[in-house]
Formats: sequence, C-alpha cells, structure tokens
Amino acid sequence: MAEATIKWLDKKQFVAIDSTRHGIVISVPGEEGGIGVKPSELMLMALGGCTAVDVVGILQKKRQKLTGLEIRITADQQADPPWTFQDFHVHYIVKGRGLSAKAVEDAIRISHEKYCSVSATLQLATSVTEDFEIVEDE
Repeated sequence: MAEATIKWLDKKQFVAIDSTRHGIVISVPGEEGGIGVKPSELMLMALGGCTAVDVVGILQKKRQKLTGLEIRITADQQADPPWTFQDFHVHYIVKGRGLSAKAVEDAIRISHEKYCSVSATLQLATSVTEDFEIVEDE
C-alpha cells in the first residue's frame, strides 16, 4: 500500500512525506504560503516524475546514449471549484547522441501503457496524451 503524510507547518504551509521518508514543502501562492509547491500541481509533477523514471530506465536498457530529459506537463483546469484537471498532455524533450526515434517512442508508450501508475490512474478519468522531440547532443 502506498502512503503519504501531510504535516501542517504554519499559515498555509505543509510538508508532505512519502513512505521512504522523503519530503517536499506544499503551500499556496501569496502571503499565506509561497515557499512550496501548489498542491494541485503535485498531480502534474507526479505524472512527469513517474514517467521520467520509466523512460530513462527503458532507454538505458536499450543502450541509447541519453544525456538529458525534460518533461513538460500541461492540463486544462476548470475555472470553477473544485478546479478539476482534464486532458493532460506530456511533452518529452529527449537529448542524446544518435537516439533512435523508435526507441524513444517505444519507451514513452511502454511507460504510459505498462509501468507508470500515475498515468494509468489518470487515464481512468481523463485523457493523457504525449509527444516528444529529440535534441541531438554534440
């Protein structure tokens, strides 16, 4: 079972601690917080982090010369409470030497279809799409 603990620090500032005892600061923008991550955007960060781990691991197993990975996640958010997210899009910027577009495409697909629990969970409720670009490293 997955587990996380949220502890209130002060005003609208909290610390979130995962099952491995790693933590991040959560807050709201502005005077009442402003030192941590917006709680709602943790969902986007979780999606990006989950698939990043998979894609790097898969490309390394395929012996691709990966030198960098940046993932940008966007989602439409409703204007009214509860401000739900829908239609997540994951854009991968993959950097390396002589990377195979097929290997990158396969790694992304395998992550979203087989390994990334965050993507699988979100896909039950909304759409999650992805694309990528390869940047040749010198």
